[in-house]
Amino acid sequence: MATKPAAKPAAKSRRTAPLQTPSNLPSNATKDIAAALTTLLADTFVLYMKTKNFHWHMSGPNFRDYHLLLDEHGDQIFAMTDDMAERARKIGGTTLRSIGHAARLQRLEDNDAEYVTPLDMLSELREDNLKFTQLMREVHDLCDEHGDVATASLLENWIDETERRTWFLYEITRTRGEGA
Repeated sequence: MATKPAAKPAAKSRRTAPLQTPSNLPSNATKDIAAALTTLLADTFVLYMKTKNFHWHMSGPNFRDYHLLLDEHGDQIFAMTDDMAERARKIGGTTLRSIGHAARLQRLEDNDAEYVTPLDMLSELREDNLKFTQLMREVHDLCDEHGDVATASLLENWIDETERRTWFLYEITRTRGEGA
């Protein structure tokens, strides 16, 4: 019976060595911003999943319009995920590793209800998008504090997209005479 040769010490040390992606941001900035982006990424996945959940379970007289709107919103939210994770890695940090990791970090709430009315779905997503904007602004402030203009620039675009989603959802859910 042949035995497997022992791993070479250099190969073993490379497997366990910390990531040392080059960055000219100070190490505390890298740590803080990567952690903030990772937490924001967890919230992004929650918002994406909830948007798709409501897209899949939409019903009622405005089904087609709401179904298509939420599909568009879901695509837009999902498009942020890779850039967000890669930005954390580009600056020398790490990011999400599992669904469990995301669940431990998320600040937006899941909705596992068996049935949610269309108006409640849209209202809940409006509030989640509004909160998501606030969370992104907090990360933007952190980036400003550390001089990370590249991450701040990405966040500015995502904030604008999220504000647009919030606006659409607000207009759909507002009642007659509200905010004329």
